Order: sequence, then C-alpha cells, then structure tokens
Amino acid sequence: MRPYIYFLLLFLGYGVSLATCSFFPTNEVWALTTLKEAIYEDPHLVLSNWNALDADPCNWFGITCNPERQHVTKINITGSSLKGFLALEIGQITNLLELTLHDNNLIGTIPKELGFLKSLKVLDLGMNQLTGPIPPELGNLSGVTKLNLQSNRLTGSLPAELGNLENLQELILDRNKLQGTVPAASNSAFSAKMHGMYASHSNLTGLCRSSRLKVVDVSYNYLVGSIPKCLTNLPNASFQGNCLRDKDVKQRPSTQCGAFPSKSHQVPKSKHRPTEDVPKHQKESKPTWLLALEIATGITVGSLFLVALRTAFHRCNSKPAIIIPWKKSASEKEQLAVYVDSELLKDVTKYSRQELEVACEDFSNIIGSSLDSLVYKGTMKGGPEIAVISLSIKEEHWTGYLELYFQREVADLARLNHDSVGKLLGYCREISPFTRMLVFEYASNGTLHEHLHYGEGSQLSWTRRMRIILGIARGLKYLHAELEPPFTISELNSSAVYLTEDFSPKLVDFESWKTIIARSEKNSGSIGSNGAMCLLPSSVENRHLDIQGNIHAFGILLLEIISGRPPFCKDRGSLIDWAKDYLELPDVMSHIVDPELKHFTYDDLKLICEIISLCIHPDISRRPSMQEISLMLESSIDTSVSIELKSSSLAWAELALSS
Repeated sequence: MRPYIYFLLLFLGYGVSLATCSFFPTNEVWALTTLKEAIYEDPHLVLSNWNALDADPCNWFGITCNPERQHVTKINITGSSLKGFLALEIGQITNLLELTLHDNNLIGTIPKELGFLKSLKVLDLGMNQLTGPIPPELGNLSGVTKLNLQSNRLTGSLPAELGNLENLQELILDRNKLQGTVPAASNSAFSAKMHGMYASHSNLTGLCRSSRLKVVDVSYNYLVGSIPKCLTNLPNASFQGNCLRDKDVKQRPSTQCGAFPSKSHQVPKSKHRPTEDVPKHQKESKPTWLLALEIATGITVGSLFLVALRTAFHRCNSKPAIIIPWKKSASEKEQLAVYVDSELLKDVTKYSRQELEVACEDFSNIIGSSLDSLVYKGTMKGGPEIAVISLSIKEEHWTGYLELYFQREVADLARLNHDSVGKLLGYCREISPFTRMLVFEYASNGTLHEHLHYGEGSQLSWTRRMRIILGIARGLKYLHAELEPPFTISELNSSAVYLTEDFSPKLVDFESWKTIIARSEKNSGSIGSNGAMCLLPSSVENRHLDIQGNIHAFGILLLEIISGRPPFCKDRGSLIDWAKDYLELPDVMSHIVDPELKHFTYDDLKLICEIISLCIHPDISRRPSMQEISLMLESSIDTSVSIELKSSSLAWAELALSS
C-alpha cells in the first residue's frame, strides 16, 4: 500500500510544479504595479514597459529576478527624474535584495513597511525630496550593508534602532534636516514594546553596536550633542555642518542651530496583534486504523493530483488578473495608508468651505472652468479679492497618494513670494462635502491669453507688452535661480500669466494638477476669431516640468506676445514654423509684429527675436539661463513713458486710457 501512496505523492509533486509554471507571485506584481501608479511623472518613460497585464515582471526596466524567475530581487532605477511617492506595498516584495531609487524626485515619507524586507542588502533612496522621519522599523533590516538617505528633506531624530543593523557598513544621511543627538546609548523603553514586524533584540543600542561600520556621513543636518566615542575614528567631514559640541569639526553658526531645536524621537505604537499559537499536531492514530488511513490517503492524494493538473492547465494558459491599486473602490481606498507630514502645511492659512462659499457668493461667480477644475472669484470679508480653484474630482477617486500630492503642492506654492508670481493665500480641505481648493490673490485684468486673442489688441501697446515681458522674465528668474529647490511652471503659456489692474504680470501655476488628476494629457483648446482651432502648446508637445522646458516655453511666449498669434492653430500650424523665416532676417523681421500695434521699437524687436531664437535653439546647451535673459532685457529695453511718447502720435491717447 505504501509504494502506491509514494507513487501518487510523486505525481502530486509533479502536478504542483506544473501548477507553478511561469507563474510569478501575484503580490509582487501588484506591489510593482502600485509603485508605478504612485509615480505621476516619468519624463524618460523608463516605466513604459511596466505592463500591469504582464504576470512576469522580470523583463521590466530596472527589475532583476532570481535565476529561477520566481521572485524580484532587485529594483534599480537611478537618475530617471521620476516624480511620485514610495508605495508602501514595496514591503510585500520580501525577497528583495536591493532597492535603489537614487537621484529621482520622489516625495512623501519613507514607508515603515520597508521594514518587512528582511533579505534587503542595499537601500538607496538618496538625492530625492523625501520628507518626514526615518522610520525606526528600518532597524529590522538586519542584513542590510548599505543605507543611503542623503540629500532629502528628512526630519526628526536618528532612530536608535539603526544600531540593530549589525551588518551595516555604509550609513549615509548627509544633507537632510535631521535633529537630536547621534544615538549611541540604549533605548530600552522602546524595546519593551517591540513586537510583530519590529526587531526582536531585547536591548537596543545606537550606532556603537554596528561594529562593521566603515562609512558614516551625517554632515549638514541639525544634530546636537557630541560625537559618540565609538565614532571618533571617522573623518571630521562625516559630522561637519551640524550643531554638535565639537571644536575640531566645522559646525553651523549658532543662529542657524537655534531655529532647529532638538526633538525627542517619537515611536509609533504597533498595530500588529500577537501571533496566535499554532495548534499542536494530533496524536498518532492507533495501529488498528492504519490500513483505513492509508486507503483514505490514497484517495485524497489521487484527487489532489487531478486538481493540481487542472490548476496547472488553467494557470499556464491564462494570466492572473492584476488589481491596479490606484483605482481602488471606496472601501479599499480606506485601507491605503500614506504618511502625511503633519508640519507640511503648518504655516499655510487654512480656510473653511463656509468662508469661501460666502466670499464667492455661494460659488455662483464662476470665472473659469476646465475638466479638472472650476475657478471662482470672491472677496474675503474685510480682505482682498480672491480667486478660488476647486479641484473637480470625486471622493471615490481620491487616494492617499493624491492627498499627499495635494499637500505637497500647496506647500510648494506657498513658498513663492515675488511681485511677478501669483501669491497663494491658503487652501481648503474638507471631508463633507468633499472639498479640495486653492485660494490665490485675484488679478483683476484676466489672463494675457484673453487680451492677446479675445480682447482689444490696442489695449496692449508695445511698451505695455515690453513691461509684461520684463515682469515674466523677473518672475522666472526668481523661480529658477533664487529658490532652492527651483520651481518651474507646469504649462508656461499666456494662460498662465494673469494681469493686474495696471497690467503687471503674475505667473500662476494652475495646471500642475493635471498630471496626476487626469493621468493623461488632455487637448485643451479654444476657437480663434477666424474659426480655427487653436491649441495650447502642452497639447502638441509633451513638455516636462524642468527649467529647460520653461526656457523653451518662454521663447514661444515671447513670440506670442509680439505677434498676437496663438502658439498653434489647426489651420496655420506651429507659430515657430511660421516665424522662423522672419526671426533672423532684419528686412522682414517686422512681419512678425501684431498688426493691431500702431507702432513698435525696432531695437526692442531685434532683441526679442534674438532671445526667441536662443530660447528655442534645438541644442539645449546653447540656450541661455533666465538670469542671462533677464539681464539682456533689463539692460536694453526702456519702458519709460517718455519712450512711448516719442514713438507715436497716438501715445497721448494710449496714456490717457492707461491712467
């Protein structure tokens, strides 16, 4: 009887092996798909072959699998300008040996779920824009040899749990905003509460426990206290640029250290339940039942063998369904936990929906709309006129990633402070009714696009257009060169330039939400006066949110301002293609000028055409910076009233109109 059972067991094992043919763990594919969905900007299209319907990700860019192609072992995507979040589902790829996402534009916090990656050897998230604290759960990565989190915006204290990384050789945490002391002593209070996914050592210590450490760099943070004796053998450069009490190491000025007081490290409470006891094995059956047991086992094994064959046939001839976590139902969405930096919006004014509803006359005063948003005009009680942008998205489509993106963008817009840049006054975030709004200062003269293509062209005299150009250049110079990190306008065009009562320009980035809300490019257009369909530049070319893209777009905007023509018309084609025959030929250069203009200054026109040619040059290295462009404009263009008075007999009338 027993040989029969062994024979069936042999075939059962064969059937199970068939059942797993070319079948990748669904949770790993799901985790990778989630990671892709959390990336909302991929300018180099490195994730283009990450197909959610492909059950085998081993050929995806940046992915390495084990030789048997059963598990993902490495994720290495470096220097690809990816902008998005770290999906917490990465923690489900438990066979991962390396996670390298160095030199991208990742935002948000580091998921504590990375602590599940027990096999991890290398964790490199350096040179991104990650915020929040370093999760103490990273102390659970006992096999890790390299931990690189440099050049982010991490805050909080250095977790003492990093001392659990007994195999750690490189710890690189420089250029963050870390505070507190360099941990070297025990933290028994925390260890008493540790269970579940956390490290199980009974006595946690700081970095002195990591005896294999060869490289440590915590420079340019806001660490206080003294350098632990066990780390004094390391180079002084490893600790410079902090607030440490060490005369031999160059530290920050005391004025900088006062702005970042030390904060005690807060440890989140574990939500994991204790593991239940595994039931004990049943006692062995009595010998009198042995024959009956063998017969029953034979029947069961045979049945399982048939089921295994059927399963193998099904799995090897069909691909498993992949759930895209970005498109969650309302109930599933609630399970998505994304950390939000509680201090991200602490300095930004938060308005209630009721306040804005009163200011905007029950949201009846609509001054603009698109598929993504509605724009209302309002007046705050005893305050300024405002423009309120309400995001048009249903609550069931809102995810944790969108929420974190919303807050990150609000914080990014709130730091802008320049006369030529629209000022964000605050935001509104409410659950019932679901509301996400931005509140800007109101520019009473509408957009430059409206004046160029729908208004009376005579309102925009040559001198007035030059003032607008100078203002835009100053604003871009501020955004590109005077902010750290730099800020770029998502869609720089005449619709992104708002005009005040005296026609001063205000750059406003209303379009940055499209990349994540729409998740696809939408052709936005308007009907020109001659019936031609005129599209915004973003509908024609896929421009990336970078400085060079802004400079190229600035060149097109200059051409639009002086010609009065839209960047692209269905019947006329590209504005650049039309103008290239005139830009460098002095004899016909005047053909570019808007026919609505009664006069213009030739020297100004020549300079503007030169700058346009430089901005749209196909060789990016030959394009000037906004500092250089602004200097060229400021040193050559005179926008004083006297110049305009000398240029035209109509100037007095125009001056009267503008006063």
